[in-house]
Amino acid sequence: MAGARYLECGKIVNTHGVKGAVKVENRCDTPKVLSSLKRVFLHSAGVYTEKKVKNASVFKEFVIMELDGVSDMDAAMLLKNTLIYADREDIPLKNGAYFLADLEGLDVIDAEDGRIYGKLREVINRGASDIYVIDTPEGERMMPAVPEFVKRVDVESGIFVTPIPGMLDED
Repeated sequence: MAGARYLECGKIVNTHGVKGAVKVENRCDTPKVLSSLKRVFLHSAGVYTEKKVKNASVFKEFVIMELDGVSDMDAAMLLKNTLIYADREDIPLKNGAYFLADLEGLDVIDAEDGRIYGKLREVINRGASDIYVIDTPEGERMMPAVPEFVKRVDVESGIFVTPIPGMLDED
């Protein structure tokens, strides 16, 4: 959701050891960003609950986290499959950078003629490059978020693209 205070940053996928640490699948730019957080938030029944991060380290593509109040394997096991969030203010952005969540709902616009193809519904972040899922009048379309197609992203005015024929329409 664009402009949301809390951003999904990981998913607890398992326990780690017997003292309550959890293994977190990273959903930030890098595991280092996730491991640098001093606090995270768990979401349940519409409420975000803050958990202080006592310790965090990168382990391969995962982050091993020790959370305040989670002191044994049983408590850690209860958190398995829980999404964790960060307050957007806790993640510094470089000048010109943006959160992927802020792109959802933006118009996808032809960079040459200004035609609006549709709205960005979702960004799939798997593999070598992101994939934009775009709702168009012709239905759902997908586009690799690579410089060959995405020319400019402006969180205020839209995503400017130059797709190949048939990628976003039925030409």
